[in-house]
Amino acid sequence: MPDIDATDARLLLALTEDPRASVMALSQQLGLARGTVQTRLARLEGNGVLAPLDQRVRPESLGYRLGAYMSVQVAQRGLAEVSDALAQLPEVLEVTGLSGATDLLVHVVALDADHLWRITEAVLAIPGVQRVDTALAMRRFVDRRVAPLLERAAEPAAD
Repeated sequence: MPDIDATDARLLLALTEDPRASVMALSQQLGLARGTVQTRLARLEGNGVLAPLDQRVRPESLGYRLGAYMSVQVAQRGLAEVSDALAQLPEVLEVTGLSGATDLLVHVVALDADHLWRITEAVLAIPGVQRVDTALAMRRFVDRRVAPLLERAAEPAAD
């Protein structure tokens, strides 16, 4: 993942504030040439700095009102295969490898408790999965955010 400079951070912060802003509006707001904004946006998208648009869609709007986190223990040499199999389950939103007793933290969504049970059974059926502990997500207190980091990165460098 490439580093971003203060101008990139200002551009990303402006997009955070108004995700539908046009290139022209962004160039006027930031005092940059339209071509500069367009080139930087293309580079940020190409380098993977900007996440895919589907990450903005809330699963609740699709009926998946139940969220959970699964702690998954995996046979030591099976992480890649288990991760690939988890990626095939549409209800799996994210899989993160951890250090410690739990190998993978899996964020899933379900329509209801019965659906979550079926998802858990599907995860347990994956070859290499040894144990699954599930914790329901009761309430989100802080949504995923990057704006505070962008604000810090957009500050002029101290001399």
